[in-house]
Amino acid sequence: MMLKLNSKAPVFSLPDQKGKVHKLSDYLGQYVLLYFYPKDDTTGCTKEACAIRDGFPDFKKLKCKVFGISVDSVESHKNFAKKYDLPFTLLSDEKKKVVERYGVWQEKSMYGRKYMGTLRDSYLVDPKGKIVKIYEKVNPVDHADEVLSDLKSFLKK
Repeated sequence: MMLKLNSKAPVFSLPDQKGKVHKLSDYLGQYVLLYFYPKDDTTGCTKEACAIRDGFPDFKKLKCKVFGISVDSVESHKNFAKKYDLPFTLLSDEKKKVVERYGVWQEKSMYGRKYMGTLRDSYLVDPKGKIVKIYEKVNPVDHADEVLSDLKSFLKK
């Protein structure tokens, strides 16, 4: 399913790295960044997570909740968050329901081998639960700055 700008963000309920369940509806009234990533503790995913970690004080200042979502286990997320001192929430979608709902579970290929995996895409959801920005094929290093810049412009409106 291809999600569109200004459409309602698909709801979900997923456990975080501590086993606590989060529902998207719990965060109505504030901006939410849903960033989907392929795998804990891999090069690109670590760069992206650390860039968001480094920009996290600004996300907090702008009252934006950050969720990293992958199909890794709660335990894997716990280790990843601890290893890199990640201050934001990582959600585990082992059943692949949310990655499918957001259209980021797709066929990929590496070195000529085809496999199913998670795209590095993100969605910025506004306080009313609508998708106001879609980021495709995210650059892991620049992503946090790009989102913060967009957030600031949305908050000026």
